Amino acid sequence: MTGNAQTIMVLESEYAAEPGTFVNGVVLVHGLYHDPRHFDLVFGELAAAGIEVAVPELHRGSLLADTETVQAVVDAMEEPPLVMGHSYGGSVITGLTGAAHFVYLAAFVPAEGESAASLGGSTSLLASSIVHDGDGLTHVDSAAAVEVFYADAPVERATWAASLLRPQKPGCGRGVPKRQSWQNTPSTYVICAQDRAIEPKLQMR
Repeated sequence: MTGNAQTIMVLESEYAAEPGTFVNGVVLVHGLYHDPRHFDLVFGELAAAGIEVAVPELHRGSLLADTETVQAVVDAMEEPPLVMGHSYGGSVITGLTGAAHFVYLAAFVPAEGESAASLGGSTSLLASSIVHDGDGLTHVDSAAAVEVFYADAPVERATWAASLLRPQKPGCGRGVPKRQSWQNTPSTYVICAQDRAIEPKLQMR
């Protein structure tokens, strides 16, 4: 995950959950170029605490397909889960139904008619690190990936995380969610003020 975990601000929506609310299930939704394995540490800690946790794999070719993939995971849980979306994962979770709580971690939160691409907000560092391949595919330059995404992580783990990054098909970032479920679902936004991928000013909008 990107951002400096020691420099964060947390914003609650007007639909904040009641104090002491506990959820039995958690769904973690990764961002572009990333992989479910990037959440291995978080997955392990949640599972050890007895919490049902799922990390669906995106890269389905479109925002709609990614959202449908996550929706199937949410629907399969016994109770409405807490759903966390990171970066592009914020666009994905915005279109879900049946969640108990949303957590947006340095993520895009599209309003009606908006997409991650239309919101902009990518840092110049990230933009300069994206390499365009054939057939519209892009990937993050391996030499720059650690600095862009994992600058505050231990070197060994940052190198491991960078090795998991994968090419991205075109179009996902231009997808517009069918609904804006954060408007009527308890939601929390975690701002990473030293994020090197998404500008903090976009996170704070």
